[in-house]
Amino acid sequence: MKYKHTNIIAKDWRALVRFYEEVFECVQVPPERHMAGEWLSRGTGVPGAAIDGVHLRLPGGGEAGPTLEIFQYARNESGPAPAANREGFSHIAFEVDDVAAALQTVIAHGGRAVGAVVSRTVEGVGRLTFVYAADPEGNILELQSRK
Repeated sequence: MKYKHTNIIAKDWRALVRFYEEVFECVQVPPERHMAGEWLSRGTGVPGAAIDGVHLRLPGGGEAGPTLEIFQYARNESGPAPAANREGFSHIAFEVDDVAAALQTVIAHGGRAVGAVVSRTVEGVGRLTFVYAADPEGNILELQSRK
């Protein structure tokens, strides 16, 4: 068994891809996906499903590492705004050298802070510094470093 990818359904998949490329140095894994048809509707359970998007290689995983799949349906369904304590998937985490600097980069590229940068020694982990932020579409990110 092998972990393969995490998917984000975007409002504007191309803009969100640029954010993850510029802020987290993710790299596109060709080809772009432009998929539609009865087979996709059956597999997703979405009537009339049509998807556009691409996979991004996440940093640190190597050529065979997992990807971040950013797709946009021809007709997305709106949902509640992401929240750190909402049941279900919460966030995607990136290890960074400097949490405060990474947060400023997220903000400079259209994201926002969700929490404050904090540091704490965690038994068995070491010194953990982290903050929750959000990408330009509101998806929650964790920026962390351990020393």
